[in-house]
Amino acid sequence: MSSIKAAHAQQRGKAFSESLGKFLRKEFVLLWVMTGSAAMAGSDEVLFEDFDATATSRWTYVQDGVMGGVSQGQARVENGTLILSGTVSTANNGGFIQVRQRGFPAWPSGAKGLRLSVQGNGEDYYVFLRTPELARVFYSYRATFQTGADWADVEIPFSSFAASSDRIPQSFDPENVTSIGVVAYGRDHVAELRIRSISLY
Repeated sequence: MSSIKAAHAQQRGKAFSESLGKFLRKEFVLLWVMTGSAAMAGSDEVLFEDFDATATSRWTYVQDGVMGGVSQGQARVENGTLILSGTVSTANNGGFIQVRQRGFPAWPSGAKGLRLSVQGNGEDYYVFLRTPELARVFYSYRATFQTGADWADVEIPFSSFAASSDRIPQSFDPENVTSIGVVAYGRDHVAELRIRSISLY
């Protein structure tokens, strides 16, 4: 079992290591775009996240304490499953716990939405998406999904995401998404959500 930390501290390597890392990242982006585009044309699905042993390095846990709220929770990866759990409180203008990933390669241009394999406690949860032009941290595009005691695949079309403010563009291009968050949000409740995979379809 691996816990997802609220902050990641990474040290810079030497010049050679940095150059090699940049090269490998470029190669990975190219591979993602090539294989992603091909998969969209073929199987209509591209795997974004399967929560393998390295997933904790990609995801960060955040709660409303950064805004003065009092919600409490945690996120961890266990046996190939992301688990987001805790208690959401709207006291002190708070009301969320979240686990998010940022800075990933561009999503395929033909993607129509997200497919999540989920199980939960019957509560509704959110997916928050962000693009570079959203200047304020609380701006995002948001959609909900339902959970139950049994595992289920839920599909969330990109067209169902709503802008959180009328001060931002009311729609977005999936290719421009740079951050995805899975969020327990907006009301007092106990959160217990499990996700086995996230794909684009």
